[in-house]
Amino acid sequence: MSFLRETDWSVFTLLHQHRAELSAVARKMLGNQDDPHVSIHCSETPSSEVLRAIENVIEDVITSLSRKEAPVLFLNNRSDWDNIQFEDSVGLQMASNCTTRKIRSDCPKSAPKFALFLKMLSIIYKMVQTNIYATKRDIFYTDTQYFGNQRAVDNIINDISCMLKIPRRSLHVLSTSKGCIAGNLSYVEEDGTKVNCTCGTMTAVPSNVEGMRNLSTDAEFILIVEKDATFQRLLDDNFCSKLFPCIMITGKGVPDLNTRLLVKKLWDSCHVPIFALMDADPHGIEIMCVYKYGSASMSFEAHHLTVPAIRWLGLLPSDFDRLNIPKSALIPLTKRDQSKLASLQMRPYISYHPTWKKELDILAASKMKAEIQALTSFTSDYLSRVYLPNKLQFGGWI
Repeated sequence: MSFLRETDWSVFTLLHQHRAELSAVARKMLGNQDDPHVSIHCSETPSSEVLRAIENVIEDVITSLSRKEAPVLFLNNRSDWDNIQFEDSVGLQMASNCTTRKIRSDCPKSAPKFALFLKMLSIIYKMVQTNIYATKRDIFYTDTQYFGNQRAVDNIINDISCMLKIPRRSLHVLSTSKGCIAGNLSYVEEDGTKVNCTCGTMTAVPSNVEGMRNLSTDAEFILIVEKDATFQRLLDDNFCSKLFPCIMITGKGVPDLNTRLLVKKLWDSCHVPIFALMDADPHGIEIMCVYKYGSASMSFEAHHLTVPAIRWLGLLPSDFDRLNIPKSALIPLTKRDQSKLASLQMRPYISYHPTWKKELDILAASKMKAEIQALTSFTSDYLSRVYLPNKLQFGGWI
């Protein structure tokens, strides 16, 4: 393994080639915007359409009552893998003929949930009508006893978004951002605030990603970092200024909606290579898959959230032997890890990536995992000074 002391970026031909290939594909796709697989970052659904969609639901309820029939809501089974189809150019998306479930108003078990849906539709209708926005947390605290818990609010809002086929932002429901961004990027927020993300500091991912405008960057690539600790370490090592101009993003674990929207917006705007830096364990791999191909529960918004162009940069299970990582730095897989790994191996996108399957097989055979911090067993700055520069120079992504 070579150590790059004075970095000569003229030797990074593979990275340049990868970027050129992505740009060529992007130009081709933009020239064929009628293709249903081409994702163009969409604007919000007009308020009039949102109001009308809610009114249609209420009218159906009133019609049922006028016929002396018990009103019923039909919801798509969002988390049922049988309702999910995979396309490499989009990711996990809901099938057009997916199964549904009923929320009945005359059933003791489902009647309370039916009432919750009507209450939430009423809240959303008033917010859209008066042009007011609220977070899911704000909505929960309007009546904590009635809603019961935050998860109930989250699930109902997602179900309503799926039922109406309207993005959550257009329902005037915001998510609290936990992700952070740093590097070569400046933009203007919806309220006119100018933001400049310098490498020495980090900026919170905006709560209104769609409202970001005037994005400006000279970044050669984007690095998605799984954990905040690794993100902070790369900032401390001045990674962005030592390497090409780049952008770093972390969702601090499983990414929230806004962090995923930001990655998607940057891809749609810049079309530069995007790499994922995750722990070499089932949990980290699944997080990368969420960024790249989405999740089953949010498959109805796949076109707005997924970035199939993301590449897995590290930490790879094959790095265990390739780098001779000390056995003391490896961690045995738990039963939960093994269960998660078995689930990942069954995912539809794994068959599209033989190199991914090989990495998962290595993980399963070794029954060991490693955090990115395992690289500090070499030197404290091995990640930023050796591992990442060499990966980028020699095309060590899959």
